[in-house]
Amino acid sequence: MPAAPPPAAADRAVALLRRLGAARIAHPGGTLLAHLQRVRARLAAWGARPDLQLAGLCHAFYGTDGFPVTLLPLGRRGELVAVIGAEAEAIVYLYASCDRKATCPALADTGAVFHDRFTGRAHTPEPRLLRDFAELSAANELDLARLDPALRERRGPELLALFTRFRPLLSRPAWLDGHAILAPSPLARD
Repeated sequence: MPAAPPPAAADRAVALLRRLGAARIAHPGGTLLAHLQRVRARLAAWGARPDLQLAGLCHAFYGTDGFPVTLLPLGRRGELVAVIGAEAEAIVYLYASCDRKATCPALADTGAVFHDRFTGRAHTPEPRLLRDFAELSAANELDLARLDPALRERRGPELLALFTRFRPLLSRPAWLDGHAILAPSPLARD
């Protein structure tokens, strides 16, 4: 299992999140900070490497197309790089920049095109970044689905279809966790 991120980097990231107000921003399941910490913990439980765990902790810094709150403008990306490192920040940027409607339907296809909502450009990220994006997306969505039965009921089939398309990009622990949350066995309910 990969090591946890260096405590100093994670601690600095949490301190920056607090300073930028993440502990005061409402988010399903509590606050944005609580959600981010749960996403990081889920990634750690799946055995994600430290940079992906840090990206999970910081994935909402630039907002997303589904959560428009911005903690840090793109012109200040260097500040996040200084806290979590360039590799983790690149994952955060990729996650935030995704135009999901244009990108996600074919993300796991060979030569998949990733659409950047900030620049309007399309590109094909390296396979590792695509896997990171899929894994982070799964951790994020599963945190919400696990905490909110109404959301799970309403969006569960759509999320399971998304994860099924992403399956070639997901780690085995992510796939199994997603399947357990979104399509639990009828026997498990008894």
